[in-house]
Amino acid sequence: MARAYRLQAEDCFYHVTSRGNDRKQIYASDYDYRKFLEYILTAKKRFDFYLYAYVLMPNHYHLLIKTRHANLSKIMHNINSSYTTYYNIKHNKTGHLFQGRYKSIVVDADSYFSTLTKYIHLNPVKAKMVELPEEYNWSSYKGYIEYRPDSYIDKDQVDKVLGIKAKEYRQFVIERIGEKEENPFKGVYGGFILGNASFIKDKLSALKEQVGNKDISHKRALRKYVSAEDINDLMKREYGQGFAELTKKRTRGIKDKKIAIYLLRRLAGLSNAEIGGLLGMNFSAVSKSALDIERAMANSKILQKEVNSLISKFEG
Repeated sequence: MARAYRLQAEDCFYHVTSRGNDRKQIYASDYDYRKFLEYILTAKKRFDFYLYAYVLMPNHYHLLIKTRHANLSKIMHNINSSYTTYYNIKHNKTGHLFQGRYKSIVVDADSYFSTLTKYIHLNPVKAKMVELPEEYNWSSYKGYIEYRPDSYIDKDQVDKVLGIKAKEYRQFVIERIGEKEENPFKGVYGGFILGNASFIKDKLSALKEQVGNKDISHKRALRKYVSAEDINDLMKREYGQGFAELTKKRTRGIKDKKIAIYLLRRLAGLSNAEIGGLLGMNFSAVSKSALDIERAMANSKILQKEVNSLISKFEG
């Protein structure tokens, strides 16, 4: 089987995961968990990257990081090899600790950051190890909700991207417990990119530069690119009000504005700041509205059907 592509680029968000060999445990004690986190801190100092979220499960881990240089492979090799050496000596083991190479996905943080951090932080709950995510010691969740400081994550960077307060984030995560959620990685393109069409095109261009003129084949075509202008026209047709009208509306247009925000994030790939410029909102207001519409869709099949109907108009 061919190996999945790995884009090595600066200023990229990556979801990274690695499992124990034969799915065996990779942490045998609390000290092991702490030691792994220490190796992450050492790697941060050496390779200069940001850690946004993490969860360490008994036989695997999830990290959400942002590189500042094109050095993801060096980062992950340093962390996994250093910890493997420690673990084998500590527990009198030999051989591989992790199952093959780590897996990484380049992530469009503007569209998927809150969803992915929620997915990461709910891992122990889904595994039925705890009832609430704050009961688990080996994740960044407590740092997010300000239950306790977390020196491993770059909280100032998290706050810039997340755009909502601790109480709102906790509500966003807790509301999902017990619900069957769609896999956030269902839409991964080519096995290594999670984002809209314009984001995918940008990362594929970067990958082509990385590997030279080597032909990069894909099993499916890029999703159709949707511009902000396309969404503005759609809102006018379906709701009788485009961005200009939605900027002024304060009552009837609230739901419509949130739908527009959802479409602009998912289909056009605009950042919160760019959306705010179109709709006369600040960064935090856009981020909160995006979470509101996701919650509303999760709780209302009618609204979910309405939004999916709008999305379908751009397919084909």
